Amino acid sequence: MQTKDFGFTVKAISEEGQIEGYGSTFGGPPDSQGDIVVPGAFANSLARHRREGTMPLMLFGHKANELPIGVWQDIVEDGKGLRVEGQLELDDPIGQRVHRALKQGSIRGLSIGYDVKDVERDEKKPGVTMLKELDLWEVSIVNFPANRRSIVTDVKAETIVLRNRAAAGDRLSRRELERLAKGFGLSNSEAERFVRIHFKNGQGDPGANEKQAAFFRALIKAK
Repeated sequence: MQTKDFGFTVKAISEEGQIEGYGSTFGGPPDSQGDIVVPGAFANSLARHRREGTMPLMLFGHKANELPIGVWQDIVEDGKGLRVEGQLELDDPIGQRVHRALKQGSIRGLSIGYDVKDVERDEKKPGVTMLKELDLWEVSIVNFPANRRSIVTDVKAETIVLRNRAAAGDRLSRRELERLAKGFGLSNSEAERFVRIHFKNGQGDPGANEKQAAFFRALIKAK
């Protein structure tokens, strides 16, 4: 079995441990291993899982000798890539640690474990391999991504609530603003800088609440 890492940006996190995102994205540019996943690459494998009533495992760091850290509840191909939805096991110590790390934004990677069934190489693009069919065994949360275009679009609830509060004009605390900024994909340092600038500019400003609401309404619309 081979593995392939994909980056993600956490946009939301829930106390319940629900996550959504992309285990793989289709098309170029090539990842750090020179591979491009072709649309439809997972179709046969996902069909086999459906027939057999199985689902690829949710692991941490491809540790197949350890119990899964949760379950993938739905995995499908869409126009962007391999979309995954799952539930972390919060009664498990490792699941709890992964959950906390996702909330903090300290880990930002998804990785697939697979067998290669069919590939194609383009002589005009030396070093690039088109992955046409993959047999998917597992999707792991990992520390180091190889392809930063694949994203976790939702680790649900808390950021959604904060988004709605901000859009409605509710003044958020520094800590809440920082969590929300991370939820939109900012790194820890970027989120901290954003909050510092926002609070500095908002001090003594009677229109600060509405400015914050307008900013987040525009950001939510853009997403």
